[in-house]
Amino acid sequence: MSVFARFRALPDKDKASLIRKLVENGTPDFDYFYLVGLSTLMATLGLLLNSGSIVIGSMLIAPLMYPILGVSLGLVMMEENVNLLSRALSTLVKSLGAGLALSVIAAFFFGSDEMYTTAEVMARTVPSHLHLLVAMVAAAAVAYMLAKPEWGDALPGVAIAVALIPPLAAIGIGIASLNPVIIKGATMILALNLFGIITVSVVMFLLMNLSEKGKIAESTIRREEEKRVVEDKIIADMTEQISPKPQSQNVVIKENIQA
Repeated sequence: MSVFARFRALPDKDKASLIRKLVENGTPDFDYFYLVGLSTLMATLGLLLNSGSIVIGSMLIAPLMYPILGVSLGLVMMEENVNLLSRALSTLVKSLGAGLALSVIAAFFFGSDEMYTTAEVMARTVPSHLHLLVAMVAAAAVAYMLAKPEWGDALPGVAIAVALIPPLAAIGIGIASLNPVIIKGATMILALNLFGIITVSVVMFLLMNLSEKGKIAESTIRREEEKRVVEDKIIADMTEQISPKPQSQNVVIKENIQA
């Protein structure tokens, strides 16, 4: 029981920091989708080139873990407010949809029949219960590390272990190549990862008693929405400044005067 008590006894400031971090890094703004797009494109190209190092690099820049953990946090807090859950679900669905679309496009235009079945691609088509176990272990690790700022340097290792982006990219390759084996296998691996992460992180957040911190999540969401409104206004003003201005045309009226 002392182990469970340790999670409950985490300092309130660390719990608040965890909640703010999940909300802020899971905000569906330009920065977030920019990184999702780049990571998916990198993973797709890495799979096509059969390069494990490129695939690993794509995992390091992918922010997909945050909205997934945001869904778990939303499930824990849904009795008080469902806004966090709906926001995280919306971000996650949009992320998966945008990433899948980019992967299909990249695989269709830059892939070939040989590239569609590389070892890196086919490795993402054989689902196993071990994928679920890895996702569960990774979720337990990342949920705890987010509440312990001193362990932040270990987060990239967890991102590599859970491997969310590569199976998503493999699904796109399967769609581009019209290969149902790739689509089915990669979808199963992605689903196992999502289920494992969400399930275990819900348990972790309940142990941390985060359900009582709903006001922190609400205030962070409001602050992020206000920040996004300000950024949108700045972008709109900047767009107006750099847009070419229509040149006014002077109309000259000539009159034929006959003497």
